[in-house]
Amino acid sequence: MILKTKRVQNTKSPQAIAGQQQETNVAFFLRRAYKDNQQVLVINDFKFTFNDETAQIDHLIIYPYGFVLIESKSIKGHVKVNKQEEWTRSYNKSWQGMASPIKQVELQQALLKELLHAHKSEILGKFLRFKQQGFGMRCWDHLCAISSDAVIDRKNIPTPVSEQLVKSEFLVEKLNKLMNIRNRFMRLVNISDTRPDFSQTELESIGSFLLEQNIEKSIEKSIEKSIESQRKVSSTTESISPSISDPQQIQVPAAVYQNKTQKTELQSNQHAQSTQTIKSELRCKHCGESTNYTPMYGKFGYYIKCNVCTKNTPMKQPCPQCQSKNTKVQKRRVSYTLNCQECGCGQQVI
Repeated sequence: MILKTKRVQNTKSPQAIAGQQQETNVAFFLRRAYKDNQQVLVINDFKFTFNDETAQIDHLIIYPYGFVLIESKSIKGHVKVNKQEEWTRSYNKSWQGMASPIKQVELQQALLKELLHAHKSEILGKFLRFKQQGFGMRCWDHLCAISSDAVIDRKNIPTPVSEQLVKSEFLVEKLNKLMNIRNRFMRLVNISDTRPDFSQTELESIGSFLLEQNIEKSIEKSIEKSIESQRKVSSTTESISPSISDPQQIQVPAAVYQNKTQKTELQSNQHAQSTQTIKSELRCKHCGESTNYTPMYGKFGYYIKCNVCTKNTPMKQPCPQCQSKNTKVQKRRVSYTLNCQECGCGQQVI
């Protein structure tokens, strides 16, 4: 399941263009392999901040047994790594050193662990089972996906680095072997597999939390708050009576002033209504049942499964306030919220 796609940016330098193309290629392979897989959540181009540190992960995978971080590198020519794990590559028929992408992704992984551990109770909540102690006992792996036309000196490269270095077209095969996802029945049969696993609800909670931490999302929220603040200031300025101040100020007719006051009161009432729960409005579209259902997550997002007629109804619906269809459903722990992208209101669904 692709939670966040790769965003293409305007770049000019040849190095930046090549790097973005490599990330796009890797995102393509991940989308082809896991777009319909609910047990594999993919976040492309994930940038977050924690404890005054910032990290950018090219591709983050969340699956039942843990996490895989993937660093994309556009490398042309030959690649060599010595016994000290120092990297060199050929460029224009000459060799030059380069920073180790493996060490880079290790730093990103360490910061991500700290972030998740600090919000463990918020993310997992009551779904945390006794045998699972947060995120420390999970599988944590990282890979470096390089350009398909690069030449890797596998003969002299250290084995641990060679295992983490993979060309783009072989990435999915490597991931499937690394994650080794088993269904519930196979887990019961194969008792040697002792890896603690996340439930589907826990996976969704982790994915929702990380999306909220993405810096792009935070910037969008800051912009929305700034716009809303400017609207409030503008509304307050318009509501002030023009009876004092500049004698040349244009006088506003009483009827117009009264209409503006009524409009402000109406907006306040609408805002107050937007905070009320709309759980009663969420009902099965087949039989009309409004309480006896189970929230679920599938290929097309969140939905409810009616326990009466056993049919499904999407949680996504038009905004009750402005009737816009541009809405999104977000889950935080056990609550589901319908957020309107037009008027900005958020109303609890369940």
